Amino acid sequence: QVQLVESGGGLVQPGGSLRLSCRISQDIFSRHNPMGWYRQAPGKERELVASFTSGGGTTYGDSAKGRFTISRDTLTNTVYLQMINLKPEDTGVYYCNVQTRGSAYWGQGTQVTVSW
Repeated sequence: QVQLVESGGGLVQPGGSLRLSCRISQDIFSRHNPMGWYRQAPGKERELVASFTSGGGTTYGDSAKGRFTISRDTLTNTVYLQMINLKPEDTGVYYCNVQTRGSAYWGQGTQVTVSW
C-alpha cells in the first residue's frame, strides 16, 4: 500500500527553523523517482519547494533557495526538508510528493505557520 506520511510541521516565529520529514513506503521509494516537497498557502496554488530529480540532483523553488535544504535517507525511506530563517510567507500546508509509474502520490500534508 502506497503511503507518504509527513511530520514536523508546527508554529514557529519568524527567523526560526523547522525540519519536515516524510516517510515513504518501500514500493515507491527509489532514487530514480522524482520526490520532494510542495506547499500550498491559503488562496494560492500548490508550488514546488524542493525536489530530487530522477537523476538524483536537486531543484528548489525561488523562495526556498538559500534557506531550505532537501535530503533523504535511503535506509529509512525518508525525505527531509530543513528550513531555516523562516518567514511569514512560508506559511502553508507542506506536502510530500513522489512521481512514479506515470502517477503522482501525495501525503496528507503538514501545516507550517510562521508568526509571532
